[in-house]
Amino acid sequence: MGVPTTSNWKDWHIPVSESDVVLGEAYESLSALGARQEDVPLMVQLVENPKYDIPGFDIFHGAVNLRTHDLIHILLGRGLLTSDEAFTIGFTMGSTNKVSTTEEELFAFASQYLYPKVYKFGKDALHIFRDAAKLGFISDCEPLDEIDFDALMDKTLAEAREAIGLEEDLLRAYYGIERRRYRKSKASARLLG
Repeated sequence: MGVPTTSNWKDWHIPVSESDVVLGEAYESLSALGARQEDVPLMVQLVENPKYDIPGFDIFHGAVNLRTHDLIHILLGRGLLTSDEAFTIGFTMGSTNKVSTTEEELFAFASQYLYPKVYKFGKDALHIFRDAAKLGFISDCEPLDEIDFDALMDKTLAEAREAIGLEEDLLRAYYGIERRRYRKSKASARLLG
């Protein structure tokens, strides 16, 4: 499979099984399709972008800029659909090991009720977000919001995951569960490649 050549962002996906793809090449393929930072609605940026954090106070742990968020999508083997967004955000937050239940619920509320329609999380996406937050917490990987991705751009996805301690077997185990739970979901169905 390798790097996707699709022109439709809904079809873009590099499964976790594609471990020989170079991170920089994967990012180029995603950035050709993905939104630019200025295209992301302000409400979403207020919640997810660290640029809007209050100095000395993190409302949501794991907030990252769009480039970093896209690179995390790639390392986690997720596409760009709502369930993929939910997993990527949840895992990133969980990997900080700082997320409280209150913070998790506050994010769930914002994503369900305050986000613009196309960005809203439905019931299944909220379950995936919560699962991913727990999975990120139990993972021994480095906090994904603190990774120096520039140092990883020439590495394969397998090498990059290994460098940050991201366990492919943990992802594969959960993706198998997600795939069985959400059989009608395009995002969940394609997870294992």
